[in-house]
Parts: sequence; structure tokens; C-alpha cells
Amino acid sequence: MYRIFQLNYVVAIISFLGLVACTNEDSLPKPKAFLALEYPEALYFETELDCPFTFNFNTQSEIDTKSNNSCWLDINYPELKGSIYLSYYPVEDNLRALIVDAQKLPLSHEIKADAIASQTYINKNHTTYGLFYEIEGNAASQAQFYLTDSVNHFLTASIYFKTTPNYDSILPAAAYLKNDMREIMESLQWKD
Repeated sequence: MYRIFQLNYVVAIISFLGLVACTNEDSLPKPKAFLALEYPEALYFETELDCPFTFNFNTQSEIDTKSNNSCWLDINYPELKGSIYLSYYPVEDNLRALIVDAQKLPLSHEIKADAIASQTYINKNHTTYGLFYEIEGNAASQAQFYLTDSVNHFLTASIYFKTTPNYDSILPAAAYLKNDMREIMESLQWKD
């Protein structure tokens, strides 16, 4: 019986010392971790397509034409599992309808989007006018734009990923593709 008392006494002292030793340090929660994703530097070259427009594209991407319309392009980024989709339409007394449709597309993401911001784009040297949309949140598309010369040409573009939208997870890849979209928009020229 005396031996059990000694053993309980030793366990109690060790437990007490363990508790006292742990309370001397301030405990801090672990900081949130962020992915350290690094993408290759973007190098741009001008397209050589049989379309009424030309633009600069990233060498990290692959351009695929749709079989039914050679000027509807998928600019794929295999490493990012994302794409920029470009659709070209000739203007044939339908400019207003094309603009209305292009403006409805970003609004279709309102349900999942946290915010949708638009910026007017005007490049008089290239005769390109339009809007660039940035979409925040778990929407299917993170950016879209449309460009026109207001007379003959109309082009829309949008970013999509081949995954369920999770804004926090795709944010670095979306930022990379948004930069490429801006390059496409700013370098686009109509062939006349």
C-alpha cells in the first residue's frame, strides 16, 4: 500500500511539473500558409492566324481553333488547367445585340461572384474599344472582355478553369491568365 502511495505521489509531481513547464511559454496559433506558386515569365509573340485580327500570345500557351469556326480560339494553359476562350463575330448591323450579349455574360456569374468590376478600354491607335471585367469569388470565370472597332469587328474573351471554382485556390493562376488577357486586349489589331 505504501508503494502505491509513493507511485501516485511521483506521478502527481511529474504531472504538476509538466503543466507548470508548459504554461511558461506563450502559445501561438500557426500562421496560415499560402501556396508558393511560381509561373514562368510570360514571353509574347504575335499570332499568325487566318483571322481578321492579330494579337500577342504567351509562349506558355497553346492555341487551338474550333473546327466550326477557325476564328473561335481556345488558348490553353496545360500547366494551369485553364483556358482563355476567344470568339470573333463580324459586325453586320448587329453591334448593339453583340454588345448586349457580351455585357450579359459577366452578369451571369453574379450568383457566385463576390464582386464584378468593369473598366472601359479605348485604344484609338488600334481602333479597339470595349470593356474588361474582373470577377471575384467562386464564379466560373474570373475575367472577361469584349472589343470592337464599332464598324466591322467584334471579339469576346473569357477565362475558365477545368476545375470546380474555388477562388482562393485558383487566385494565383487567375492573376497570371488575367495578365495574358490584358496583353491580348492591348495588342489586338484588326486586319483591314
